[in-house]
Amino acid sequence: MSEEQVSSAAEAAQRQVRVQLTSQQEDIALPESTGPILVPTGLRRYALSTLVNNLLSSEKPIPFEFLINGTFLRTSIDEYLTANGISAETTLEIEYVRALIPPLHIASFQHDDWVSATDVLSETSPAASWASGATFSKGQERILSGSYDGLLRIWNMSSEIIATSPAPAEGGHTASIKAAKFVSPNQIASTGLDRTVRLWKYTEDDEFSGKITPQLELYGHKSAIESLAVHAPSNRLLTGSADHTVGFWSTKKADAPAAPENLLPSSIGRTSKRRKLNTSVSTAQRGPLSLLSGHSAPVSGAIFDARDSTVGYSVSWDHSLRTWDLVTGSLVDTRTTSHSLLSLEHLPDHHLLAAGTSARHITLIDPRASATTVAALTLRGHTNAVVSLARDPHSTYGLISGSHDGTCRIWDIRSTKTDKDGVVGESVYSIGRKSLEEEGKADSKRVGGEGVKVFSVCWDKAVGIVSAGEDKRIQINRGEGVLSSKQ
Repeated sequence: MSEEQVSSAAEAAQRQVRVQLTSQQEDIALPESTGPILVPTGLRRYALSTLVNNLLSSEKPIPFEFLINGTFLRTSIDEYLTANGISAETTLEIEYVRALIPPLHIASFQHDDWVSATDVLSETSPAASWASGATFSKGQERILSGSYDGLLRIWNMSSEIIATSPAPAEGGHTASIKAAKFVSPNQIASTGLDRTVRLWKYTEDDEFSGKITPQLELYGHKSAIESLAVHAPSNRLLTGSADHTVGFWSTKKADAPAAPENLLPSSIGRTSKRRKLNTSVSTAQRGPLSLLSGHSAPVSGAIFDARDSTVGYSVSWDHSLRTWDLVTGSLVDTRTTSHSLLSLEHLPDHHLLAAGTSARHITLIDPRASATTVAALTLRGHTNAVVSLARDPHSTYGLISGSHDGTCRIWDIRSTKTDKDGVVGESVYSIGRKSLEEEGKADSKRVGGEGVKVFSVCWDKAVGIVSAGEDKRIQINRGEGVLSSKQ
């Protein structure tokens, strides 16, 4: 360190600033009578944490994180003041929250093939709220997986398979599954490379055995279906397909129009394999409510607006994010980015859509007409394509991403830094694949995540972080307390 730097650091340590320490977590909040206090501007997170523990007279020290103007403090107070052009004469309001808990590994479920999709049924999951006559009890958590072998599996938390979907000859998928979701505790939806959306009835005989029965086949897409979103209250589904369209569907047979004759298996030719596979089963076949056209390349993600199910969003390899009026089937808005978009999630409290890109980052986009820029914030850290995203159910600021680099990353959109690209977000945690550790290769970096690519991730309040991938595993990591729960 140069003499000048030493002198500057000493000066910062001597300077003082008035701070008002606050917390929105009642059990760790200081008394209201605690006014602003003078502290050296050279303080960093650890020293501030010690200070708060002293003020709280904590028997056992609690590690804290600190926020100023909604952003985590990652430097000294002095460096923060300088970077933001704030005078040391001001009174600085600093909010403190409990420090984060690592997303520790809980369990892994082994499959026979790559795992492309996963979902959770628990007392806190959206599907449990729309029971359709089914009852759900705490302790009966179920995990759904969809695999490249064309099969759906239901697991209990003891890594036992309770049910497996039928083979093609009995009405199952005739190709790899790409997406699967619980619609309710007794209904499942899935899609895949066989261009169909399939609805299944799920029943359990007891806690160790169940049955997945074909209920409805939906035809309309002319190519593989890459993504699936469910809005159970309105009995609606959204799909994104490689045929460049977004599909809008009803889960109720009575509401759905007839299936297009030219897309039914019977029209493909009596000698075809597909025809032979479907001869022994008679499942109701229906078509889409509408197919939304506008994208010029495969649609990689389609979701409902989290607060208005009449609005849908889609992203595509054509670099665009599109907003749809699902009632009229009309295109409302198009936002064009610099890269192919591969996944999509909504952060409604912040009016933002998160889109995973082929360029290894996540772009946060404000879809409102009043937004003046396309990218509100960029999240950087992955080293390969970002193909799956899910919200943190504990915090409106949290997001998890799954990538072909073989990791999941947890993001807090308040955790940012400024670099040559402007304001960018940094991940709070990176979750690697447990399968690498078991192989004794945890420290080896596979090129592009080869062999351990993550294909799907979801985050459930009760079960935790559930991810699936090329290592033929569903992996469960702790999800509670990973981010501050401030809403």
